[in-house]
Amino acid sequence: MESRAKAAGHSIHQQLVVFPLGLLATAVVFDVIGLLSSNGNFTSAAYLMIAAGVLTGLLAAVFGSIDLAAVPNGTRAKRIGQVHGAGNVVMIVLFAVGWFLRGSVQDNAPGTLAFVLELLAVVIALGTGWLGGELVGRLGVGVDDGANLDAPADFTTGIFLKHRSPRAG
Repeated sequence: MESRAKAAGHSIHQQLVVFPLGLLATAVVFDVIGLLSSNGNFTSAAYLMIAAGVLTGLLAAVFGSIDLAAVPNGTRAKRIGQVHGAGNVVMIVLFAVGWFLRGSVQDNAPGTLAFVLELLAVVIALGTGWLGGELVGRLGVGVDDGANLDAPADFTTGIFLKHRSPRAG
């Protein structure tokens, strides 16, 4: 099924998700650098990236919800989409709480709890990112009106597991 919210012929949700994922992942990297080097410039940048990542994540969620509403009930795609969306809401909330716990932009190095919430949110984002890839890559959600919304998962192919081709002759 094709996306119901498009810009320039492509799914808006798929165009927007790169911003929160990139901003939030980079914020964690900058926090690690800032904490290890005691350089407040990195933690300040991370603080601002989290704010931008949460806001762009909420915007991406609006368009993801529009696409999810169009997925037929009872399909594997609907179930995966619901877990993908719920996981991303949890991830955004964890980042937002961690951001709130940090205080202001002047005094913003993450405390232990804020940093643990960031790390937990990144782990969730890895899982929900995989689910988003499953929705688009395997099930064709947002891409193909003739998509198989109940295609099974396939863990036998990929970068690490390759099918051997039959030998000729």
